[in-house]
Amino acid sequence: MEKERINHMEYLPGMEVLNSTVMDEVISAMEQYDDSNYTAQDVQNALAADTRSPQHFAALLSPAALPFLEQMAQKAQWETRRHFGNSVYLFTPLYIANYCENYCIYCGFNSHNKIRRARLTAEEMKREMQAIAKTGLQEILILTGESRSMSNVEYIGEACKIARRYFKNVGLEVYPMNTEEYAYLRKCGADFVTVFQETYNADKYETLHLEGHKRIFPYRINAQERALLGGMRGVGFAALLGLADFRKDAFATGMHAYLLQRKYPHAEISFSCPRLRPIINNDKINPKDVHEAQLLQIITAYRLFMPFANITISTRERAEFRNNVIGMAATKISAGVSTGVGSHEEEIVDKGDAQFEIADSRSVQEVYQAVKERGLQPVMNDYVYV
Repeated sequence: MEKERINHMEYLPGMEVLNSTVMDEVISAMEQYDDSNYTAQDVQNALAADTRSPQHFAALLSPAALPFLEQMAQKAQWETRRHFGNSVYLFTPLYIANYCENYCIYCGFNSHNKIRRARLTAEEMKREMQAIAKTGLQEILILTGESRSMSNVEYIGEACKIARRYFKNVGLEVYPMNTEEYAYLRKCGADFVTVFQETYNADKYETLHLEGHKRIFPYRINAQERALLGGMRGVGFAALLGLADFRKDAFATGMHAYLLQRKYPHAEISFSCPRLRPIINNDKINPKDVHEAQLLQIITAYRLFMPFANITISTRERAEFRNNVIGMAATKISAGVSTGVGSHEEEIVDKGDAQFEIADSRSVQEVYQAVKERGLQPVMNDYVYV
């Protein structure tokens, strides 16, 4: 007998409910978006505009825009140079735990997957961060699996406190939290929060997230707003391209960021552009119809729609592609990456299995040099506390 699953649209006890219309506005815009309605003229109008509206953004994401990819790339590069100069920011992720209570069928960390589970101690986190800091990096992104029991808020807070000793910028990519919990982590040293919505299609979301707190669609979609209310300096947005209609998901991601930027003008906004990657015990997981041309279209459309936003290009992509998009539209690139737990300090290498396979395994120095060879300036830190 099939297990009865909880309603993915109903909040669970303890989940904060915001009095916000942002989710409804995003979903409504996405549902009305029909990419077949846009013509070459619509794309040309979007490219010619000084300030681009959501309708311009919609046109730039449509199939009609693919023949204009070269023009989009040139315009995107102009906007990038205008707002960021030649700077490309380097950072690395650090997975401190891979325990997870969710059952997401596309993820290597899912609770039903038989992998080596691990959680770093405070001393191990310190040693990992010391090893990363020796590479010259000054920004770190702390990640965990989504398990409140194995990686509670206090544990993540301790990681933030340690990270603040070694890094100028501390980001989090952990399970969604309530406003007061984000406020606590801000006091511990966190600067920004990234949440992958995975897909904004609620029906598809329900079929992909079968168990755990992540199953609750509205709680996840409102995470960035709660993080801003908790005092975080910035928030990041992403859909996992390939899970559903990638154009609709990219449009929803952009609208989500756009609406929150208008509501919270002080917020620093960033995008990630991940595609599905193979995972342990399921190498058939791959992006659907999202090839490099489509990915480049999405990245350049984000830049043209929100020219002030940071855009991160993931190690999910091959080195050559990453080299080509930095400076053109992407402004942040990860380096020296591992998605396993314990991988930077020799004595604790590969303590826990990885979340997914990466495609670019270059060291920090190799990425730094590649950035310079593109005529760009590698930047380790762009923020100073006074």
